[in-house]
Amino acid sequence: MRRWFTTLLITLFLGAFLPGHADAPAKGVLPTNSNLRAIDLLLRQPEAQIDFAHAEVVIERMIDPSVNEKATLEQFEAWASKVRARFPKGDAANNEVKLAFLASTLYEPGPWNDFRPFSYDLDDELGLSIPSKLMSHYLATRKGNCVSMPVLFVILGQKLGLPVTLATAPNHVFVKYKRDDGTWLNIEATTGGTKSDDKYQEELGITPRAIVTGIYMRPLSHRDALLVLVGTLMQFYQESRSSEQVMQLTDVVLKTDSNNIVALLVRRNAYRRIVYDRYAKQYPTPDQIPIPMRDGYMDIYRNQVALTQKIERLGWVPETQQHKAAYLQSVEQAKTGQQGGGR
Repeated sequence: MRRWFTTLLITLFLGAFLPGHADAPAKGVLPTNSNLRAIDLLLRQPEAQIDFAHAEVVIERMIDPSVNEKATLEQFEAWASKVRARFPKGDAANNEVKLAFLASTLYEPGPWNDFRPFSYDLDDELGLSIPSKLMSHYLATRKGNCVSMPVLFVILGQKLGLPVTLATAPNHVFVKYKRDDGTWLNIEATTGGTKSDDKYQEELGITPRAIVTGIYMRPLSHRDALLVLVGTLMQFYQESRSSEQVMQLTDVVLKTDSNNIVALLVRRNAYRRIVYDRYAKQYPTPDQIPIPMRDGYMDIYRNQVALTQKIERLGWVPETQQHKAAYLQSVEQAKTGQQGGGR
């Protein structure tokens, strides 16, 4: 197997000098799978009509059909009402005040949350648990991660009329709040605090190129923010569906945002799985692939090379061991009661 992949790496290197195929989804083609059609319809909505709460429940039921749509939507309304009930009367209830009450209702123990605030699930250190990313699970356990926590914040913020949206960083999601003067405030939903752009870039190893291309840190439109919710579905598909189905889901995502870095990375991994399943498992080295199959193999690896080059041009880099170790240390500090954070 090692010999096969060594040869493949050489082939991929040489492939960088061959004419590649533009790896892009077909425009205007309607998906055939019911899940994909539903996602496509959500993404085609007018921006002003996008309802985060409804979209979240639709996507969750694709992952876990036992999710009670009506009950989950009612819980969103109930939590929004809890926050709204704490607002001061009159002009004092400006957006800054509302934002503070939203954060305290979620994260500070009090009668508004039965003295059971929401917090980061420190047992899911890397935030990879799919259940922890689902609102139904988060609302029940009040333990979440860097997907469920900012998503709930934005769902409730939308219901309260606050100018909040999502933003992304490597392996992380956070909240952006637009101040009255037009500037943006970063809210770290895993802790309930705030964090500067510079701090995110330093802690998560974000390249300047990734800022320029917009794959990280920008305040997302409602439509692009929906793709954060679809990101959990992409993870679920990676773990439970065929590579071809994964590719079809990334097609839908990339029609909306051709530079969506999560979809591009998922698509690259799907290509790798296809190469392994169709070729590497059967043939010791690529040169032993039967001639009638070589065109298909060459087409796949050209697309994979082109996709890898695009990912690199956008400014994505792998997480370093240094950044991962620093993050895990912050989790250990949080477990011992010190100030920590989630990703």
